[in-house]
Amino acid sequence: MTSVTTKADAGGTTDEGRDRHTPRVTVRPRRVSWLLVAGVALAALNLRTAITSVGTVLDEITVGLGMSGALAGALTTLPVLCFALFGALTPSLIRRFGEHHVLVGALAALTFGLGLRALVAEPWSFLALSAVALSGGAVGNVLLPTLVKQHFPERVGTMTTLYTTALALGTTIAAAGTVPIEQASGSWQLALGSYAALGAVAAVPWLAVLRHEPPRTDPAESLRLSQVLRTAMGWQSVLFFGTQSTVAYIMFGWFAQMLRDNGMDAASAGGMLSYLTALAVPTSLVLPGLMARARDHRGFVGFFFTAYAVGLAGLWVSPLQGIWVWTTCVGLGMGSFPQALTFFAVRTRTAAGTAAMSATSQSLGYLMAGAGPFLFGLLHEATGSWHAPLGMVAAIVLVNMAVGMLLGRPRYLEDSPRLSSA
Repeated sequence: MTSVTTKADAGGTTDEGRDRHTPRVTVRPRRVSWLLVAGVALAALNLRTAITSVGTVLDEITVGLGMSGALAGALTTLPVLCFALFGALTPSLIRRFGEHHVLVGALAALTFGLGLRALVAEPWSFLALSAVALSGGAVGNVLLPTLVKQHFPERVGTMTTLYTTALALGTTIAAAGTVPIEQASGSWQLALGSYAALGAVAAVPWLAVLRHEPPRTDPAESLRLSQVLRTAMGWQSVLFFGTQSTVAYIMFGWFAQMLRDNGMDAASAGGMLSYLTALAVPTSLVLPGLMARARDHRGFVGFFFTAYAVGLAGLWVSPLQGIWVWTTCVGLGMGSFPQALTFFAVRTRTAAGTAAMSATSQSLGYLMAGAGPFLFGLLHEATGSWHAPLGMVAAIVLVNMAVGMLLGRPRYLEDSPRLSSA
């Protein structure tokens, strides 16, 4: 196939001095474009299934495998460790094998890990295969913003909406669907292993477009994690992603328990947590498109901070009275997650820049997030109250807003003087 290329500035500028950063838009057959769209959506649907499917049947897993409390704790900590490690390795894999081949490999690892861990009867094997599955999700986390920037530079908002919404749906499906499958089949192994089928389906469109993979980025034009960390924007992105992930992990882990300690019954507390997580879907549908049409994103940062502030203040003063309002506000504040993912595309000019910024922010950011739930619980245990832990969350949200205001200014990573002089 002979392709025709034109240039389009994803940053919305026509400065000839920045022409070397302008991504190329490839005119390709419509069939290939639709395969890429389907591939992005299906891959995103799978990125959290290895995580959220476990939490709802954790008791069954620990009893069924004879897993100790320490190993169960390791299982719940494994996602952030894998996301940090394999996310950092992704740019090197891209440079060596190309984006499409790496994503096919990631989906294969995810499918293999999900399928085989449901067949083992020994805790260490279950942990090892969980790590295999999580490695695929970690690589996909970094790759999807890169693929969107590479294949759809003029549709960044639309395609980011697609994959962040699919990511939220996949997270919700695995969280809500595992217990019903386990109850219907009588097997938690079958419930967990069933998500391997989604991974296999997601690989199909990427196998079909392997031969349409663009040429690999010239190593001289690629960015390494160490280069990103030499820039102010790089650290702003790391801190923004890390702080929003920390708050999210705290809420996922402790929100329901906090409500139960304040007098809410278990079923209602679980329902409020489900409502909190479900709010990510409408936010993911709307936010990326709005951000793609704007150059300055500080207004979005301010909105999410205000929503957080109202929700946290309500939980501090009167946790159960007005709980629907407080939960809605906190859930809206957690829209800073799709915002962080969108920043990777709208604050870079090239796919290589997107990959580097995504990998750096996610690898270090998830390490930060892993400590959040532990510190939150430690504060609660030490003080016997939820006020000190909520104060910690408020401080993290304040940091998130501060670095978000810096990151939200209309600038691009590739234009950093530290990179230009490197």
